[in-house]
Amino acid sequence: PGGDMIFGEKRGKLYRLSDKKIKEITGFPAVFPSGQGGLLDIRIHPDYSTNGWIYASYSSSLPGGSGQLNLIRFKIINDQVRNIENLFSSGGTNTWYGHYGSRILFDRNNYLYLSIGEGGPTSLGGPNSPNLNAQNTKSNWGKIHRFRDDGSIPDDNPVLPGNTTPSSIWSYGHRNPQGLALHPGTGEVWSSEHGPMGGDELNIIKKGLNYGWPLYSIGINYDGSGISSGHTAEGIEAPLYTWTPSIGVCGIAFITSDKFGAWKGNLLASGLALQKLYRCVVKDNKVTEDTELLSGYGRVRNVIQGPDGNIYVSVEGPGRILRITPLP
Repeated sequence: PGGDMIFGEKRGKLYRLSDKKIKEITGFPAVFPSGQGGLLDIRIHPDYSTNGWIYASYSSSLPGGSGQLNLIRFKIINDQVRNIENLFSSGGTNTWYGHYGSRILFDRNNYLYLSIGEGGPTSLGGPNSPNLNAQNTKSNWGKIHRFRDDGSIPDDNPVLPGNTTPSSIWSYGHRNPQGLALHPGTGEVWSSEHGPMGGDELNIIKKGLNYGWPLYSIGINYDGSGISSGHTAEGIEAPLYTWTPSIGVCGIAFITSDKFGAWKGNLLASGLALQKLYRCVVKDNKVTEDTELLSGYGRVRNVIQGPDGNIYVSVEGPGRILRITPLP
C-alpha cells in the first residue's frame, strides 16, 4: 500500500519495506509455527486506500496440541497491528501440523476466498483413507471458503450435501491448495493444489463442486500404493492441468501487465519441490504448455504481480524476495 511492501515470515513476524528500508510491524497475534504452520498469507483489501483493511491467515494452537487455521483482518497504525477482527477459525483437528493451505483472494465483487488443506493426521489417499475431512461437508478442512469482506457468509453460497443452509464452504475435496488467482479475462478463481506423489493440480474453482480428494487423484501415495483407477468420476470435477512428477506447486499469479509483452495472460506457478518458477501459457481456459522461468534460488513459495507491473517472488532457504523485471 502507498508504494510500500508488507511481508511476513513463517514465525509470525510482519514487516514493511519502504524506501529500501525494512521496519518491523509489531502486535501480530501469536502463531503456531510447528510443522507447516505459521503466518501463511497476507492480502490487502482492494479498497485499502479508503478502508485500510489488511487480511492474514495463520495457524494457532488449541488445548490438547491441535492446530487450527485463522483468518483475521486488521489495520496498521504507526507500524503497529491494531483493530484486529477475527473473521474465521477452522476448528482444531490438525494434530499433524500440516496441510493448512492457505491462500487469500478477493474477486471482482470483493468476495474473499480462503483455501484450507485437509489438515492430516495423514495424507493417505484412496477409498480407505482415514482422513476424509475434504469430503466431509461439515468440516472446514480440505475446502475453499467464500466470505463477504467482513467475514459473514454470502446468501448465495451453496447448500452442500448433508446441509440445509449455506455455509462458508464454496468447494470441497481439496488436498492442500496453496495458491489462488483471479483469471483476468473471465474473473474465475483458479487454484493450485499439492498432489501426493505426482498429480499436482490446477483447478478452476466453481460453486459447490467436489474436486475429489482423497478418493480421486492422478498421483499415488508416498508408500507407492494407488489412489484411484482414474482421477475423476461422475460428480467429481477433473483438474484443469496436472504435474507429474510433482513440482510442489504453491502460489500462482496471472500476468496482467503490458510490461511483459506476449506473456500477458500467462500464469506463473511457484514450485517448492523442484525449486523453480514456471510460466504457463493459457489459451481458452486451458494450459497449453509450461516452461521453467527461474531456478537455483531455493524453494519458491509464492509469486505475485505488484502494482508497478513487476513480478515478485518469495523464496525459502534462504528467505528472500526477488523482483523480476523485463529487459530494457
